Amino acid sequence: MDPLRPGQDPARIGDHILLGRLGAGGMGQVYLARTPDGGTVALKVIREEITEHPEVLARFRREVATVRTVRGPHTARLVDASLDEAPYWLATEYVPGPTLRQAIAAQGPLGAEAGRTLFAQLARALESVHAYGVTHRDLKPQNVILAAEGPRLIDFGIARGPDDTALTRTGAVPGTPGFTAPEVLLRNETSPAADVFALGATMAYATTGRPPFGDGPAEAVSYRAVHEDIDLPDGTDGPYDLRALIRACVAKDPGERPGTAEVIARCAAPADEALPPTRLDPAPPAAGTVAPAPARRSGWARWPWSCC
Repeated sequence: MDPLRPGQDPARIGDHILLGRLGAGGMGQVYLARTPDGGTVALKVIREEITEHPEVLARFRREVATVRTVRGPHTARLVDASLDEAPYWLATEYVPGPTLRQAIAAQGPLGAEAGRTLFAQLARALESVHAYGVTHRDLKPQNVILAAEGPRLIDFGIARGPDDTALTRTGAVPGTPGFTAPEVLLRNETSPAADVFALGATMAYATTGRPPFGDGPAEAVSYRAVHEDIDLPDGTDGPYDLRALIRACVAKDPGERPGTAEVIARCAAPADEALPPTRLDPAPPAAGTVAPAPARRSGWARWPWSCC
């Protein structure tokens, strides 16, 4: 968490006292805030310079509606929102813990056992979202928080429900290069299969520490996602090789990708094989921080955060 910037960040939004900056995106800034009753929330505020754009406000209202609709252990609960006048904001349950991207940067890529568990948990998270008729459309390491209770999906800013009409302007493509499925890039076709593609790309990053389709300009990365293979080394990564499942998830044809139930089944451990420990060891990181790593341990032999 970064401190508030004097003269740039407000001290409060509505009845919420701002404590620090959690992150920023294309639509706005996310703060850690104190509620009137003493709790904490993640408060997302739409940037003032874009509040006059009707499509931005429509997207924001859709995000609020989606977060209000999708409830479960893998998403952050909506606490409050202000949609009537600027500043427009929404407040969700604050989930302490690093993002998957921060965790990989601190601890290095996952090994087979930790990767298998996270793979299954993220598939369950998507399954719970899809059960509401919603597709996330922007699953990536930055939008996964590794909480003590399990991974949480955040940022439903471009999520779409079954009755939503497209709000993306002509020529623009939703999602993040390297994690957006070919059918979305080519035809703006959204389905649960597109989220499975993003799941595979996210797990490729988690197990290699590298962007799944390389670096470079967005157009070049998206071209590789459509036409080239994902960046995975040859060989196996231990007693359970995740590469075949990752490759299946990022198949160019959405009809060839496994569903979330199949991903979960393929990640299941044999009856005589224990899953990784679920207790936090050491204690979870303080709110808004990433736990320090005394030594970089490839494979996360001992997890600092639980994913199950």
